Amino acid sequence: MMYELEIPNGVNVEVDGEMVTVKGKLGSTAKRINTKFVRVSVNGNRLVISGVENKKLARKSGYAAKALEGVFRESMNNVENGIEKKLKVLFAHFPASIEIRGKSMYLKNLFGEKVPREISIVGATKIEVKGQDVTIKGIDKYEVGQTIANIRRGCYARGYDTRVFQDGLYVVTEE
Repeated sequence: MMYELEIPNGVNVEVDGEMVTVKGKLGSTAKRINTKFVRVSVNGNRLVISGVENKKLARKSGYAAKALEGVFRESMNNVENGIEKKLKVLFAHFPASIEIRGKSMYLKNLFGEKVPREISIVGATKIEVKGQDVTIKGIDKYEVGQTIANIRRGCYARGYDTRVFQDGLYVVTEE
């Protein structure tokens, strides 16, 4: 299996051993590959992803090459356009508020709690808060997704019936 991706103008791809770095106008992202299954190289303005010739690893190698093709296609798009997800703070009883400090987000007054809940922001993900609207921006799909997972975990209603207490942050749109 061999896949070729055209590298768009303004995007730079570097292969250094097991690390593949994709750089664009919004920043850079690095992915580690397993060279036991796939080989990645840059030929001119093309990124070449190929499986290894080992007969025992042929099937796994083909699957890994296909998966990496999608990962690198998305990475090249994201360093140019970025990822943006919008969330909304919803509450029924107590007005919740959000504060950003460094690499942490603090969710205050959720369920009327006195101590704010601390939620970690992963990687180079940026969070903007305007009233009840929260925008999460980044260039790495995994960092943005993990930040949203941390928010969902941080909003969990511990010790409450989740059918009644539905306060928290919810994803509204994905762009």
